[in-house]
Amino acid sequence: MKTLKVVLASVFSCAILIGCGGKEEKKKEGFTYENKKSTTKKVEEKNQNEVVLTSNDLMQFNKTEIKVEAGKKVKLTLKHIGKLDKKIMGHNFVLLKQGVSISAFGNHAATFPENEYIPKDTKDIIVHTKLIGAGETTVIEFDAPAVGEYDFLCSFPGHYAVMKGKFIVE
Repeated sequence: MKTLKVVLASVFSCAILIGCGGKEEKKKEGFTYENKKSTTKKVEEKNQNEVVLTSNDLMQFNKTEIKVEAGKKVKLTLKHIGKLDKKIMGHNFVLLKQGVSISAFGNHAATFPENEYIPKDTKDIIVHTKLIGAGETTVIEFDAPAVGEYDFLCSFPGHYAVMKGKFIVE
């Protein structure tokens, strides 16, 4: 009987130790993407006409509204902060003339892959950047158009639906 108690106590102790032991986590291989929001405080730019616009692999610009001062040079820097190549997730900045339909322009632009999705036969564009991919940056300088509200977008196929905004000249 004493032996039985010792054996049962030993089995019970082992069961508790095994049951309370750390579990090994198995991680599945796969692709995950975190959408991290910037924690930096917004600093007022000295020159309102110097614009930094970022784009990412989630088809997003960091700004949907850009305000510039009329009659001055605009310096626009476009940065692709994603990880995907421009053939898969390329981005550009296209500033359209007033009254141009974003969807009509975007659909037309998609038929010009050989020209980085910028139609060769259009007069609808004020200015545009080149198409960039992961980690790339491009800078353009241009004179601000007349006072008013203009549309900007990314002309990579399908991106115009979500990668767009207002360019306001004051």
